[in-house]
Amino acid sequence: MSASRRDFLLGLAAAGAASTLPMLASTKSCPFRLAVINDELTQDFDRACQIASQDFGLSWIELRGMWDKNITELNAKELSDAQKILEKYKLRVTDIASPLFKVDWPGAPLSKNSPKRDQFHADFDFKQQDALLDHCIELTKIFHTDRIRCFDFWRLEDQAPYRAAMNDKLRDAAEKCAKHNIILLLENEMACNTATGEEAAATLKAIPNKNFMLNWDPGNAATFPDNTPYPTGYDLLLKERIGHCHCKDVKRLADGKYEWAPVGGGVVDWVGQFRALQHDGYHYGVSLETHWRGAGIPEASTRISMQGLKDALKKADIAC
Repeated sequence: MSASRRDFLLGLAAAGAASTLPMLASTKSCPFRLAVINDELTQDFDRACQIASQDFGLSWIELRGMWDKNITELNAKELSDAQKILEKYKLRVTDIASPLFKVDWPGAPLSKNSPKRDQFHADFDFKQQDALLDHCIELTKIFHTDRIRCFDFWRLEDQAPYRAAMNDKLRDAAEKCAKHNIILLLENEMACNTATGEEAAATLKAIPNKNFMLNWDPGNAATFPDNTPYPTGYDLLLKERIGHCHCKDVKRLADGKYEWAPVGGGVVDWVGQFRALQHDGYHYGVSLETHWRGAGIPEASTRISMQGLKDALKKADIAC
């Protein structure tokens, strides 16, 4: 990225800072930063923010893609427009849901998960990851958040020979983020090398940096047959290292495969999970990542899944 473009982007961050300060205080009693990933609703960012704020009653939103572009590929005007829309609807950003490290590990056998698939309008290779991280750090300043989501490379049949080097790469990234007071969130993702609660616990132990935290996704863990994200997987985790939570649900099929479901319509015990998060003092993002498209279109499906999420919170006696 050129110096002039970098200066312009950082200028956007400075220009928007004052207007976001009044949003720091919240009158809601919800212990979590209840949110939705914007492009689970629509690629129309204004429409997504309107629904999140006015229909769902949210104060937070997670940014992944808009206007048929990944968040990391927006140009200067689009970034400025996105800032204005967030201010219009008084929404704060939980994190930059980047595709960082969702690539093949160099030198390893090609992962079966690496062929082209829906990457939410992101297509980067390993050599681009350092520059991508630098840009994500700039995006945190523009959108006034302290969190970047990442992964740990397409899942290998045998990750053991490469795991130490992967951990070194993640540790280096966390150290770079720490210099900017940024949390690096590793999502447990079924197509990547950390997928379950057990694997997440091992990765967190190997990378003890305090600003390296987990984006806990029970739905992703539940795609593995016989895996119980809560309570079994959750009980293995260092609770103080959970820095974000994705909300989705899964149905298991007779052939061992799975399909997405609205929150409350699958195997994840969200009522128990929410109670446990509250009990353990968790107070960061709980963000709906619908994935399910049973209502035909993203917006309709996400509305149903958000209602399921709120019903689960109610059953857990959590006011949000």
